[in-house]
Amino acid sequence: MKTKKITALILVALATGLCSGFAAAASNQQLTVWEDIKKSDGIKQAIGDFEKQYNVKVNVLEMPYAQQIEKLRLDGPAGIGPDVMVIPNDQLGAAVVQGLLSPMKLAPAQIEAFTPPSIRAFTIDNAVYGVPKAVETLVLIYNKDMLAQPLAHLNDYYDFSKKMRAENKYGLLAKFDQIYYSWGVIASMGGYIFAQDGKGGLNPLDIGLNAPGSVQAVSDLKKFYADGLFPAGIIGDSGLNAIDSLFTEKKAAAVINGPWAFQPYADAGINYGVAPLPKLANGQPMNSFLGVKGYVVSTWSKDKALSQKFIEFINQPDYVKTRYQVTKEIPPLVAMINDPQIKNDERASAVAVQASLATAMPGIPEMQEVWGPANAALELSMTGKQAPKAALDNAVKQIKMQIEAMQASNQ
Repeated sequence: MKTKKITALILVALATGLCSGFAAAASNQQLTVWEDIKKSDGIKQAIGDFEKQYNVKVNVLEMPYAQQIEKLRLDGPAGIGPDVMVIPNDQLGAAVVQGLLSPMKLAPAQIEAFTPPSIRAFTIDNAVYGVPKAVETLVLIYNKDMLAQPLAHLNDYYDFSKKMRAENKYGLLAKFDQIYYSWGVIASMGGYIFAQDGKGGLNPLDIGLNAPGSVQAVSDLKKFYADGLFPAGIIGDSGLNAIDSLFTEKKAAAVINGPWAFQPYADAGINYGVAPLPKLANGQPMNSFLGVKGYVVSTWSKDKALSQKFIEFINQPDYVKTRYQVTKEIPPLVAMINDPQIKNDERASAVAVQASLATAMPGIPEMQEVWGPANAALELSMTGKQAPKAALDNAVKQIKMQIEAMQASNQ
């Protein structure tokens, strides 16, 4: 009997020790989160609630989101990197190829909570590597004192621009000599950059920048230049500055630009409105490239399950709404698009609607070989130095050569 009591006491002591050990382990749990510069206040409340609910300490460090992957390459293997970080979707492909990120396991309902383009931006070969945080894309910005309301079609802007030139002003201005700005028309007319490979990924050697739709799109855009509706000064690298100047000087009624231009235009005293991009003659809404910031999990995270739990937790609708109120970054959460706070904000609503129509910028490493040749071909086309078909054919040849060289160097 005495022996049984001693044994029972030992078991109780062991159980108590184990429980206190688990509690200590839980209380010692920590996550390191790298957030974007001046954005951590947006998740402050969510972090506090997460720490209380899961008995976890979350350490937050701010740094520019576009630089986080580069820092992870050094800090991850050294054991001083983050568990969770924020990256732009165009860095995803290289990061996955280099083994820097851990895939996430999201339930269908979690995936469906976000707009399809934003989720696709963080999906490679059917594997999801991140949860979208914020989106940005091109929109139509117009001076309300020069144009009472946005026009419906791009052709309408062409006609409007002709009238404005008679007054020595400009109707619509855009950097159509660069692929980032002309992509919306190319994509909506059947052009493409990389074809789908049938496995949920992209085929980097099937390039459609010289497809019939692409050639027709570039030919149509060329009319703005050929008919004198765009000033010569907006061609080339300094073109965007020229467009901004003409708009803020009230010499241009409308421009195609991004949310980054909102504050400078407001500071210049322009009474401007914002709308989704106009439709094309074929009735299709103009596409655009979608830039997405997303939360991802580092390969070197010591607790990947807890890291994912943290990302899921802070992206609950109430916390997303709070984040939007603080940071003004547009969330790609479906429930937020029709939320009064965004729907009743003309600028935010325009970005949210256009983002739902946009195409995620290809995240594979080969995309880096596209920009130079594509922009060169567009500049040659718009200035009339080369026919669109010839310029685009040459660009595709150049891109393929550069991609093949890149792939060979990586073998």
